Amino acid sequence: MAANSSSTGSKSSNSAGGKQSGPSAEQVVSTFQRMRQEQRSMASKAAELEMDINEHSLVIDTLKEVDPSRKCYRLVGGVLVERTVKEVLPALETNKEQISKIIESINTQMQTKGRELTEYRERYNIRLVGEGESEAQGQSATRDSEGGGSKSGAGVLVS
Repeated sequence: MAANSSSTGSKSSNSAGGKQSGPSAEQVVSTFQRMRQEQRSMASKAAELEMDINEHSLVIDTLKEVDPSRKCYRLVGGVLVERTVKEVLPALETNKEQISKIIESINTQMQTKGRELTEYRERYNIRLVGEGESEAQGQSATRDSEGGGSKSGAGVLVS
């Protein structure tokens, strides 16, 4: 992970002008990465719940073709419980609906987090590694030829 920003240098309270430009580049990067990780964990949870819905659908489809008085076993809180198909089927359908609602909620939260990430990227001019490589290479060559000084429009580079 590399960070490049106009605030990369150490800040001192004696600096000329006394300007505080906000959080340091390291703080910006860590906040951005934390937000990305939150979005990733939401996505993995949504994928996990989608798999649960698929499993519920398989079981529901199978049990619909079975005699309602037939015995079946259901895992409840780590305990295998004996029930009949007519008792288990409505519970499975209810669970499936609840999981679908949770997935919708998670997707809404992921969209909100995505907008927050985009706003944060724009506010701190964050570029991801590999994003606009030709443009970034041209800017780094210009900075190197100028003695390595960072421009005022430079942002943070995140891997």
